[in-house]
Amino acid sequence: MLNFAEHELLAQVAAMYYVEELTQDAIALQLGLSRIKIYRLLKQARAEQVIQFTVNWPVQRTPDVELQLCRSFGLREAFVLKPSSSDRTHVLARVGQLGARFLEQTLRDGMTLTVCLGRSTFEVIHAVRPGFQGRVSVVQAVGSMALATPGLDSASLTRELAAKLGGAAQYLAAPMVVDSIGAAEMLRSQREVQRPLELARQADVALVGVGNLDPATSEFAKAGYLSADELTRIRQAGGVGDISGQIFTADGAAYTGGFNERVIGLRLEDLRTIPTVISIAVGAAKVQAILGALRTGVLDVFCTDLETAAALLQLAHRPTTFLDRERL
Repeated sequence: MLNFAEHELLAQVAAMYYVEELTQDAIALQLGLSRIKIYRLLKQARAEQVIQFTVNWPVQRTPDVELQLCRSFGLREAFVLKPSSSDRTHVLARVGQLGARFLEQTLRDGMTLTVCLGRSTFEVIHAVRPGFQGRVSVVQAVGSMALATPGLDSASLTRELAAKLGGAAQYLAAPMVVDSIGAAEMLRSQREVQRPLELARQADVALVGVGNLDPATSEFAKAGYLSADELTRIRQAGGVGDISGQIFTADGAAYTGGFNERVIGLRLEDLRTIPTVISIAVGAAKVQAILGALRTGVLDVFCTDLETAAALLQLAHRPTTFLDRERL
């Protein structure tokens, strides 16, 4: 927590750089500091949310494809980004903006939002406009994975979103995954873990990501929770992706191999009881995981791009075979 003097210095440096448009060298000269110190202060100002800004991308949607997604997967709403050019850069950020605008229209004073970790939720949170203040409480939906992904961790995202929404942050003081089912049960019995989990279950809105189980990119592998061999075995047993750390199969059923029970956070059945669950996900590498996620019955609102949506609709009614799972 910043004290007054620290906050004031960060704000002063930020205003000089972003509002007065002075160079870092000029700021350093005026304040009697080194240029590298000014650089570090600007970086800290962003990390501490003293500076808040978003990039408002021009976006177009594809209503006909959105309707097809809703009909195919029982979604309440779908948002599909129409590509504006051959440029595929920043697609996730643009789709994140669609999710952010939905949140801004949906959230009201006094509501509670629960949030999971991940790159997609990070993009949605960063696209929420700084001027939006809904006094919305934000609850961490799953334990922390801070050592592997400090910027994308659920505790960090909870803090950032609560600051943007003008509400209180409620943290889940636990790791995302523990060593055994017994350890998980003991941890869940603790009051400091029970309370935020119950608040998360009672949330009005949940913001979740969809993870895949590729050993090269999986957050489970990066954090050391699952080895490449373990991920391969889970995929061979039918696992295709995860929501809130809960692994599911291609047909949307919860994976029963024991890993889900070691995760400290909301279960798939908990998420199904939350009135509005929104997710964003894009990319060919995630199509099988997204398809499984849509079949869990957890998601109410889904945001993606046209290329991913087309691939999902093409696969929607094709039976999943053993060979399909082998190709994951």
